[in-house]
Amino acid sequence: MDEVTALSALADPTRRQVYDTVAAAAGLVSRDQVVATLGIGRTLAAFHLDKLAEAGLLEFHFVRGPSGGRPAKLYRRSGAEVDISVPPRSYVEAGELLAEALEKAGADNVLQKVARARGRRANASKSMWESLREHGYEPVQGDGEVVLRNCPFHKLAQEFPPLICGMNLGLLTGMAEGARWPARAAMKPRPGHCCVVLKEDKK
Repeated sequence: MDEVTALSALADPTRRQVYDTVAAAAGLVSRDQVVATLGIGRTLAAFHLDKLAEAGLLEFHFVRGPSGGRPAKLYRRSGAEVDISVPPRSYVEAGELLAEALEKAGADNVLQKVARARGRRANASKSMWESLREHGYEPVQGDGEVVLRNCPFHKLAQEFPPLICGMNLGLLTGMAEGARWPARAAMKPRPGHCCVVLKEDKK
């Protein structure tokens, strides 16, 4: 994916609304759902959906309904990440080097403690929901728990799962403590989501 092309695809206000509508959905989204949400024409919705797919920001699937007939074209946010800086900076590479060093040094527990302390400080004056959104977790209320639809550390978590997921658990634990939120962070890996959920504290 050309990152400049992907970012420029979001410059159009209507197209950004279309992207936000699809990205906020828990599952696949049809053109008619976008039309109903935004109140735009079906042709315009299809145009913007396809432009976003061409830019690599959305992916689509053809799904046939229970009664057969022509398959519907459904969209969802792609797994691609857009990260651009001018001039170029290699923050991801630096993160990978640091993660590898910590893993080799066996400093997992130290990292979790540091992340937990950072989370407490960051959330001392904010609401939990506000902080989760600011950090890019995309929280959604579930059945007795808050599900996080996005992992802000996705690339590093794929390469160093125990280290980064442990750090994430520590950070979210600290955030809940700092906000005095009646929930506890727990590991619950699932595809396409953060590996941590926030379970309601029933004590």
